[in-house]
Order: sequence, then C-alpha cells, then structure tokens
Amino acid sequence: MSALAWIAVASLAAWGWLLFGQGFFWRTDQRLPPGREPDSWPDVAVVVPARDEAGVLSVTLPSLLAQDYPGRAEIVLVDDGSTDGTGELARSLAERHGGLPLAVVSPGEPEPGWTGKLWALRHGIALARARDREPGYLLLTDADIRHAPDSLRTLVAAAGANGLDLVSQMARLRIATGWERLVVPAFVYLFCQLYPFRRVNRPRSWTAAAAGGCALLRTGAAERAGVPDSIRQSVIDDVALARAVQRSGGRIWLGLAERVESVRPYPRLADLWHMVSRCAYAQLLHSPLLLAGTAAGLALVYLVPPVAVVCAAAGLSGADAVAGWAGAAAWAVMAGTYLPMLRYCRQSPLLAPVLPFTALLYLLMTVDSARRHHRGRGAAWKGRTYARPSAAPGP
Repeated sequence: MSALAWIAVASLAAWGWLLFGQGFFWRTDQRLPPGREPDSWPDVAVVVPARDEAGVLSVTLPSLLAQDYPGRAEIVLVDDGSTDGTGELARSLAERHGGLPLAVVSPGEPEPGWTGKLWALRHGIALARARDREPGYLLLTDADIRHAPDSLRTLVAAAGANGLDLVSQMARLRIATGWERLVVPAFVYLFCQLYPFRRVNRPRSWTAAAAGGCALLRTGAAERAGVPDSIRQSVIDDVALARAVQRSGGRIWLGLAERVESVRPYPRLADLWHMVSRCAYAQLLHSPLLLAGTAAGLALVYLVPPVAVVCAAAGLSGADAVAGWAGAAAWAVMAGTYLPMLRYCRQSPLLAPVLPFTALLYLLMTVDSARRHHRGRGAAWKGRTYARPSAAPGP
C-alpha cells in the first residue's frame, strides 16, 4: 500500500474508535432527566454576570423575570463595568415586566488573578448568600441566554429527584446566517467529542464538564468546592466549575437543552473566529506540545479522508485504491456521526459532508489562538486580556 493508504487506514481506525469508544459522543439523547415536584420548593438565586450586554438583555432578562417557579426566587444581575447602560436597562426592564425581584449590583474591576466573569459571579453569589435565608440553589446563567417559563422549575425538580449537585444544559445556539450554519453545529459536536456527555453523567466518572450558560448549582456543593474562589483564574470556567464540584464529591450532569437558547449573534466568520480563538489555546493549557498533537489529530481524523478520496480519484502519484476506499469509509463515518447534531440544530443534512472544511477552520482558529497568546492578545473578551494561570498570583 502507498503511504497515503496507510494514513487513510489509520484515519479510518481512529473513526472506528471514536464511533464506539468515545462515550457515543455523537448521540444527542442526553436531555434533562425527569424530575418530580418536591413538597417544599427550595429558595433559588439566579446570578447573571453581564458586561456590555444591552444588545441582548431586552430579549433575555424578561424570560428570567417571568419564571414560573413555585418557591422563592430572586435575580442578581452583576453589572461588570458596562459602558453601554446594561445596569440601567436591567432596572427599567424589571419595572416594566415585573415578575421575580431583581437586584443590580456592580463589583468594580476584578482583583489580580480573577477573570471578569468569575469575579462577577463571586460578588453575586456572596450577595445572594448574605440574605436572611440562604438559597438552596444558585442558577448561574449568562446574559445572552433566554429561558422558557418553566426552565428554573424543571432544573430544580431534576436536580432534587436525581441527587445532582450541578445540572447544566448546553443552550441552543443561534443559527441564522450561512457562517453560523457551517460553524455552530460543529462547535457543539466537537465539544461533545471532547467531553462525551454520557461519560460526564456517569457516577464516579473521571470526565467532568459543564455548560456555563445555564448551570444550576447546589449552594452546599458550591461551598464544599470553594467556588468560585477555587477556580478564579479559569478562562474556561464552566469546565473548571464541573471539575471542582466533582473533585469535592458532588454529582454533575450535562446535556443538551430543549428550551434554553442563546440569542447572541455571530453573523460573520470573524465573530465566530474570535469566539473560538479567544480561549482555544487555554483549553490546551498554553502548551505548544498539546497544540502540535491537537493539530496532528485534527488533520488525521478530519482532513486525511477527503484528501485521500480526492487524490485517489484524480490518480495522483502516491495514491492508490486502498487510500480512496479507506478515505471514503472514514469520511462516511464522520458524516454519519455528524447527522444527529445537525438534526438537533435543525440544519440540513447536506452540511454533513462539509465537516472537514469546518474542522480545517477550527484548526486554523486554534493555531491563531496560540499566535494571539504569544503576542499578548490571547484570552481576550470585551476589553480584557487574561494571562495564563501560572502567571496569576496564588491564594
């Protein structure tokens, strides 16, 4: 066999392992487990960190104010140094819509060693816990997330009935433009491949992950895990939160949402590029070795199959029939595993064969993330750039 054929066979073998040995990551059946209504509903504090979110808040905050929750619940919106009137808009929306009580607070600039979001969460959680009655749960939700009216109710019922300390749902992401159709489903697909939800949800699992846009956290579990202080430097705070809760003995659960949606638009490729590249290198622990391994893995798994098929079909030197057949089989498995995610995202199945091109984009975004980091512009978000954790001061 040719060298390309051996590489294509290796790619097919990798897809065989991913298909059966990576927690069935490609299935989309991990949805909120059934719950039952408790005799007494626990108090809940909804904590919303917000920095320059006036563009989406008029759509998302009313959905929180209108929560149909039988127990006592309140919203703490932490205005993290906004310059677009986020805090004022939140107050006016509460006056206009009524519903759950809302407190708008501002913690000031983060102390050294803290990311802005976790600094805001720390302030909001501390305020919620300082009330006369400490809440039993904390709903940590981003400012761009719109909730169905029964979202809080079903989250609390599921957590209580299943003995869960952290319940998080990956919100449905907005998909409206061509670039969003190409990139967004693949983003969720690759996240599931990296952190298979079935494996995360298995008791005593070594895999931990969460979706930070919608995470219901038991207050006692937060205290045992020492969060958010114990993860104050984390750029990828949702995964860090899940690991902290799991390490402290808590039960975690992660799944796909049905009626929890992100309304944040990413209309241009540049917007999506920034979303990925701002934290991709942090996911690799700022390690050039991990970056090289990730690039090689993405190339082997996603790029080799179409290259082998094209080279074999064109009769290029160094390609043979084995390369073509192995590449075609690997490409078919790849597309087949992508179909359930496209169905969940309500997108055309015709996008499945295009996944190698999207993977190439993600590879370039990851390399660009490393380039930005080494130029001092790595994990940047809304005017803030965060150093690698080792550069932050200790406790």
